[in-house]
Amino acid sequence: MAVLEVEHISKRFGRTEVLRDISLSLEKGKTLSIIGSSGSGKTTLLRCLNFLETPDTGVIRVNGETLLEMPDAKNKRQRESELRRKRLHFGLVFQSFNLFPQYTALGNVILAEELLAKDTEEWKQDKAAVRKRIEEHARGLLVQMGLEDRMKNYPHQLSGGQCQRVAIARALALGPDILCFDEPTSALDPELTGEVLRVIRDLADQNTTMIIVTHEMAFARDVADQVIFMDEGCICEQGDPKEVFCNPKEERTRRFLSRFMEE
Repeated sequence: MAVLEVEHISKRFGRTEVLRDISLSLEKGKTLSIIGSSGSGKTTLLRCLNFLETPDTGVIRVNGETLLEMPDAKNKRQRESELRRKRLHFGLVFQSFNLFPQYTALGNVILAEELLAKDTEEWKQDKAAVRKRIEEHARGLLVQMGLEDRMKNYPHQLSGGQCQRVAIARALALGPDILCFDEPTSALDPELTGEVLRVIRDLADQNTTMIIVTHEMAFARDVADQVIFMDEGCICEQGDPKEVFCNPKEERTRRFLSRFMEE
């Protein structure tokens, strides 16, 4: 069963049609790489999946549950509550980290889970126990990211690669069904890119369900179970990475990949 089903997603900003009838599916434990030129709609698609943007048309389902509804007569508070619930299905790692500078690495990872816990009956009954459990979970994620000796450091005391690994731990903290990456290495110096890609590769080896928007072509080819090439807001080609990279069927795909194939 597909953990994610997307049907006929379209999105306009004014007169510009950024996404055009996008449909895709992703099975649990698989990795999808999305490639394409800047401006092809890749980031907007991720933002729609994470409900940071509202598509104009289409359907989004996670584990068989339909999440996307067009705006209706519900009041603002009810809509915001539903949006928060829907976003819990997804974890998003931004290209520029977006860590809170006033919190340590550990504090950044703890924050979202603690805010969510404050609405529970368990928090009201034993706040200290809940906090302890959340902190232990956050510490475990930072150890998994290789940051056991950086938990008390603030973002300005960390390298770009370390900040991105904190961001990955934060995205994993709420146990999302699907982990999304928006150009996770584009803000990094070349020498720091490898450490972040190794973490993502380890997550893929652990059967973490992921969607990765990336310009790292070799990585997209090697880590993914499925690849999508987007062009002008459309899915131009999709399929097995080896097929798409080594034997692309569309001329637009061949032109985009031509430089990579020559290297």
